[in-house]
This record gives sequence, C-alpha cells and structure tokens, in this order.
Amino acid sequence: MQKISSPIVIRIIQTILTLEILSGVATQTWQAVFVGAATLGLTFLPERFAAFFGIRLPRSVLTSIVVFIFATMFLGEVGDFYEKFWWWDVVLHFMSALSFGAFGFLLIFMLFEGDRYAAPPWALATLAFCVGLSIGSLWEVFEFSMDQLFGMNMQKSGLVDTMKDLIVDAAGAAIGAFSGYLYLKGRQFGGLGKVLEQFVDANKRWYGK
Repeated sequence: MQKISSPIVIRIIQTILTLEILSGVATQTWQAVFVGAATLGLTFLPERFAAFFGIRLPRSVLTSIVVFIFATMFLGEVGDFYEKFWWWDVVLHFMSALSFGAFGFLLIFMLFEGDRYAAPPWALATLAFCVGLSIGSLWEVFEFSMDQLFGMNMQKSGLVDTMKDLIVDAAGAAIGAFSGYLYLKGRQFGGLGKVLEQFVDANKRWYGK
C-alpha cells in the first residue's frame, strides 16, 4: 500500500504541540506537558490504526480526526476553551456524533461489502444512527467513571450536562446516518456525502459489490 504523507494541517498541529511540551517543561507546567504529550501521541494513531487494518483514510477524514483530537484534548483542557466558550463542548459533541453516525454507516455498509441492495437504505441508516448514539452513550459512561473514580469534573453540571450531550449526540448521529441514506439514494448531504464517497472509493476492496 502506498504511503500518503500527512496533510500540512496535521504537521502544523504536531509542531504546535511539540513546542508547547517543550515550553511546559521549561516552565514546569506539568499538566500542559502531560496533556500535550498525550494529544501529540494520539495525532499519530489514526494513520497507524487505519494502516493496521488495511484501511485508507482520505486526507479530509484524517485531518478532521486530528483537528478534533487537538480541539478536544489540548484546546479544551490546556487552553481552557470549555470554560471560555460555553458552546465549545456542544459543538464538539455534535461534530463527534455526526462523524460517528457517518462512521456507523461506513462500517455497516462495509459489512454488506458495499452491496447497495442487501438491505433497504432506511435500515442501514437506522443501524448507523444506533452505532453513533451508542458511541456517544459510552463516552458519557466514561465521563461518569472518571468523575467518580478520580474526582474529575468531566460531567460539569451532572445529569443536565449528560442529557444535553446525549440530545446533541442523537441529533448529530441522525444527520450522519441520514447522509448515508442519501448516499445510497445517489444524492449528497453537503460535504459529508462527498466524504463518504471518498472513503468508499479509497477502500474498494472492502466495498466490492
């Protein structure tokens, strides 16, 4: 498989994180060092993970994943964006749920080997929605566990924060799954439909039918 170099945006993010880690060591700001190092490590994982399973990630998908990791972990925690911007958490939850809904569709469509007629489009979209919402629910379980076990404050206002996140997750997963439905119908849902098409085209071996 031919290796594709990482987009310039990813390289910039990795450079920023490296500089922040060095700055944190110099100033002994250990939280910034720890979070920065963890974030930097995670930026390399999507490409390695995809290569391990023989999956090709389009540049747009790879860049979006890394930007999301950077926005969630580093900007959110070290940059304190969650406190500075009330909408930061909402936007990230929505975008992640949207992505998971689309990912759910790609996964289920892959299990059907790309056969558009193996099941009705609405059935595939419904399963994709369930995958997206399930992942969002598991994240809420993770947040609750971290708060209970380590005294963190990931849930912020507790039940209200959890339910707000789940509602946003449901909306995002529904849109992501709907984009898959339209894709099977030969239509597009903005740029998301184009991303689905790029992923399927890049992984023809998994979508052979």
